[in-house]
Amino acid sequence: MLHLHEKRNKAMKRLCSFITLLVGVLTLSFAQDDDAKYATELLKPSTEAPNFTFNDNGKATSLKDLRGSYVVLDFWATWCGDCRKDMPAMKSIYADFSQKGIRFVGISFDKNREALDKYISENNIAWPQYFDGKSMRESPMSESYKIKWIPTVYILDKEGRVVLATVMIDKVRAKLNEICNKIGR
Repeated sequence: MLHLHEKRNKAMKRLCSFITLLVGVLTLSFAQDDDAKYATELLKPSTEAPNFTFNDNGKATSLKDLRGSYVVLDFWATWCGDCRKDMPAMKSIYADFSQKGIRFVGISFDKNREALDKYISENNIAWPQYFDGKSMRESPMSESYKIKWIPTVYILDKEGRVVLATVMIDKVRAKLNEICNKIGR
């Protein structure tokens, strides 16, 4: 009788292990990398980023003026739920990496400057913002950077070439860590 009970326990343990493994495999197979879904048309690595001019503390600055620094371009809007959800993580990334010489520029697809300024003020967003008053679908920035989904983030190298294009905030931090480790910051 004891022998039969031990066999059942072993069989149940094997079954539980199999079910746990199966659930893990299914979870991984259904978990999708959002880049595979939303970032397929973004500019590819080593592509030179299109230039634009933005207001940096009252001074007209072009993207080309930032050559010599790594740059994070954050395409977003205040009306975008995913953008608002990612903003605390982006602020944390800014706090950690701006101290290491990484430059940040937001590109807002808001149509209302007052709403943008209010959100920036209320949320203590410290990096400069590009604003042309056009929605994502209307803005020439969307077309030149192939933006189909926001938030979208680009990381540019010191020569203004794309290092990373993603819709996933975790990939931004990971790539910046990799860059800073490589350059010794």
